[in-house]
Amino acid sequence: MKRLIVAFLSLVLLASCDKHDPILPGVRTPIFQGENVTILNTDIEKISDVAYTMPQIECPYTMDSSNTIWDGPRKVFSGFATDNYVAGNSQPVCSGAYVYAGLTTGEVVKINPKNRQIMWIADVYRPSNLTGGASVLDIVAPVIVRDKYVYAGGLGDAFCKINSTSGTSVWCTGISVAAPFIIVDDVAFVVGGDKKLYALRLTDGAAYWATTIDKISAPTYSNGVIKVGKEQINAKNGDK
Repeated sequence: MKRLIVAFLSLVLLASCDKHDPILPGVRTPIFQGENVTILNTDIEKISDVAYTMPQIECPYTMDSSNTIWDGPRKVFSGFATDNYVAGNSQPVCSGAYVYAGLTTGEVVKINPKNRQIMWIADVYRPSNLTGGASVLDIVAPVIVRDKYVYAGGLGDAFCKINSTSGTSVWCTGISVAAPFIIVDDVAFVVGGDKKLYALRLTDGAAYWATTIDKISAPTYSNGVIKVGKEQINAKNGDK
């Protein structure tokens, strides 16, 4: 009888590990569901002249390479520190009453800075990357919060649209993201680690088009033209 009780408790603990991280508190959301990028090879019919910019609100928080978020000398959040990370200058993003941050361990976290409550943690990486040992999962590109969604991409081969309230995914697609991305209307223009520029449809993550670029760098946008390094690309169809 004792053996049966022990076996049952073990199964309960294993099941709970699927939803709760052993280090970080809060409900864990493994959100990656797809492997490949769907390329539609279709033009974008209409597009605005100006990219989306987040509302300018005071965001006094900073983050260090140990995944600790600070409000001056006060700790707002302490994540899992790792020696295996990409050097950068990642900063938290403020939207409403909350702080959003991409971590070097491949998660996006939503925090209430007033009481330091973790609202949710979402894994933004392909799960198979964890089996490679010293995988690099950093989220180095700033996340973008727009309306009810958070957009984030990392080096763990994932770019995701996340419900900002629950932390669950709307969709994820297999693109490694090392540079900031931009959003224009309902399209995200994302530079992938495979040296391609993708025009992702925000409704489902499918790419209108993908075009090869010479250099991985942050894109800029104006009047229907995307600039990546010295290259200029037509935002509607991906032609240079």
